[in-house]
Amino acid sequence: MFLLLPFDSLVVNLLGISITVLFTLLLVFIIVPAIFGVSFGIRKVYMKTLLKIFQWATLRIERGAKEKNHPLYKPYVNGIIAKEPTSLEEEIKQIRRSGSGKALDTPEFELSDIFYFCRKGIETIMDDEVTKRFSAEELESWNLLSRTNYNFQYISLRLTVLWGLGVLIRYCFLLPLRIALAFTGISLLVTGTTVVGYLPNGRCKEFLSKHVHLMCYRICVRALTAIITYHDRENRPRNGGICVANHTSPIDVIILASDGYYAMVGQIHGGLMGVIQRAMVKACPHVWFERSEVKDRHLVAKRLTEHVQDKSKLPILIFPEGTCINNTSVMMFKKGSFEIGATVYPVAIKYDPQFGDAFWNSSKYGMVTYLLRMMTSWAIVCSVWYLPPMTRQPEEDAVHFANRVKSAIARQGGLVDLLWDGGLKREKVKDAFKEEQQKLYSKMIVGNHEDRSRS
Repeated sequence: MFLLLPFDSLVVNLLGISITVLFTLLLVFIIVPAIFGVSFGIRKVYMKTLLKIFQWATLRIERGAKEKNHPLYKPYVNGIIAKEPTSLEEEIKQIRRSGSGKALDTPEFELSDIFYFCRKGIETIMDDEVTKRFSAEELESWNLLSRTNYNFQYISLRLTVLWGLGVLIRYCFLLPLRIALAFTGISLLVTGTTVVGYLPNGRCKEFLSKHVHLMCYRICVRALTAIITYHDRENRPRNGGICVANHTSPIDVIILASDGYYAMVGQIHGGLMGVIQRAMVKACPHVWFERSEVKDRHLVAKRLTEHVQDKSKLPILIFPEGTCINNTSVMMFKKGSFEIGATVYPVAIKYDPQFGDAFWNSSKYGMVTYLLRMMTSWAIVCSVWYLPPMTRQPEEDAVHFANRVKSAIARQGGLVDLLWDGGLKREKVKDAFKEEQQKLYSKMIVGNHEDRSRS
């Protein structure tokens, strides 16, 4: 019968059947399970299959490299230079003793002291522990994504064919599917929150708003083929508190919001993001700031304080680092969120880079390019740990409280705990950091001089 139809009519019919089948599969296997928060386990089977393929590819690369005498690339996981946690005074004392054999308290200044600062400067240039936190983590093995191991060379025809097949699957099948899911999730979020926003305040509105948000975020999670493992759910944030987490990617919000109901905090945007924000705030008390208000730290603190004082309002979701880090470390937390006096619920997020790198290098990629890279990865796999709630101690200031929370998140997520400000991603080192080292050295010299004067 199809042979009797004109060619154009046949193409249209086939296209219509394909779209109908695709939409039915989306509805049955993804959208409906997302609405009820269930999973058929398809993503886990997909992940296990990928792991077996990656293991075979890695072994084949290692064998091929040995056959051709190619050196295998091994990234420095723990840094290029081995460093011991010693103080400035101890290191200078060691240099003086090894050089002149004099004690630290003999002269006020020795020429050998210069070598300490020269060595530290060279170490910083060679192994900068700040700059490398803002570049994608390169893997030892190859996961059939050319952007995850730049040392990859041609090994065999089978491996190259497998890589080409992976490109076709990711760009011709997974990408259209994921775009359709993302469009569905965002459309339902805007439409659902707008409709719920017209309802009178009450339990019904709160119930519908919660489930609309959860449903749409779960659809968006599936648009990234995200496989998330949540730990210690009994510690999930409660109303009137603040949820703080380490920050790797804009999708951190989706990862957490697909398992809980939060009030978001952020700057008001235009365009599509502005449409989403205006729709969301109608159904839920999110805290959006104008660009001029964000610069006023006291105004921001006042708005947040008013929110958390109302125990009926949702917990606020905040990322105190203020910028995205490559998921190898946790950098300095801004103290503003810890001055409010509310209960803090720490959350640690750790991504598995084997399937796709979730880090957003905003200085290198725009949002559209970043989302394209995410949607053409194999999957986004991560673990989320809800830590026990923490409160500020009576004698503890906001900075020490922030550092205590940050250390707990780093320890649980297996991340490096750094004191550096993530703002160094775009700014120069503050003069205060330089002056701190100068003061330490000056205090060492002047302090010893005063001790000798007293004696």
